[in-house]
Amino acid sequence: MIKAGSTSRILGIDPGTNILGFAVIEVDRDKIDVLEIGVLHLKDKGEHTDKLKEIFLEIQEIIERYLPQELAIEAPFFGKNVQSMLKLGRAQGVAMAAGMTMGLTITEYSPKKVKQSVTGNGNAAKEQVADMLCRMLNIEPGKFALDATDALSVAVCHHYQAGKPVSSKKGGWGKFLKENPDRIK
Repeated sequence: MIKAGSTSRILGIDPGTNILGFAVIEVDRDKIDVLEIGVLHLKDKGEHTDKLKEIFLEIQEIIERYLPQELAIEAPFFGKNVQSMLKLGRAQGVAMAAGMTMGLTITEYSPKKVKQSVTGNGNAAKEQVADMLCRMLNIEPGKFALDATDALSVAVCHHYQAGKPVSSKKGGWGKFLKENPDRIK
């Protein structure tokens, strides 16, 4: 885990075999800066094994570029399509292996835990999570794909789980809650 009072970097990943979301944040005490947020487009990468190789190489490249200490990744969502679950699990495993080979500490979070951590509601829609992150971190709404903001939410969740509350450039949770009483349930 991240030591209180130290600057650290976290790579958040929302695994996928067609689109993989990633985000790198830097945490300095109670301040979060988004260093990079984006997606890997893998749909046209050929066979499933080619996509897995691309995930491995791209994640290692991101790690080399930003030197995060930790990787936080979303666990696969249990669905009815077993083949999709297997492919998603492989993508997650390859991303984790890329992080492990680069010496990162790996932590996995359920989708419900991530949503709960960011919005206070474990059943929040992806759009609600993205909106909350934009408000908290002062980033432009709608600028990033939902897979990217999902990855950002995993990184932010990991930071929260380390026991450190975040303050945004807009004044933190207290100010947000006062300005948005209709969003409290």
